[in-house]
Amino acid sequence: MTRPEITGIAPFFIVRHVPTALAFYRDRLGFEIAFQGPEPDDIFFGIVKRVAATIILEAIGVEPTPNYTRDVKKGWARWDAYPTSPIRTRWPRNSRRATSSSFDHSGGDVPKDDDDGLRGFEVQDADGYVLLFGRPRS
Repeated sequence: MTRPEITGIAPFFIVRHVPTALAFYRDRLGFEIAFQGPEPDDIFFGIVKRVAATIILEAIGVEPTPNYTRDVKKGWARWDAYPTSPIRTRWPRNSRRATSSSFDHSGGDVPKDDDDGLRGFEVQDADGYVLLFGRPRS
């Protein structure tokens, strides 16, 4: 029997305000808004996409709980999502091109190697969720 192909997986983030979260992912990280609603004047659910990466956002009236807030400052669970990306040597600093085609990664951090065998950089979104954009070091 052939296994069905899985073409992606999407983290589901509880956010304070969906329009604010959608704007962050669109304007700062170059995602497209795939859905927002259910009605134009009642947006409490949204989906953003960038190539094969999808993130689901919903406001349900509770505070977001990013992983690092539950980690008791040990640094073991500092990410909420790991979008894989072919990391360049350096991401552009505060450039329009970075916003539209790469990332508005203010500060232009150099990707770093970590103890988990990954190379990348972290971005914290408007609700405190941390995404590690990276790839395995090898």
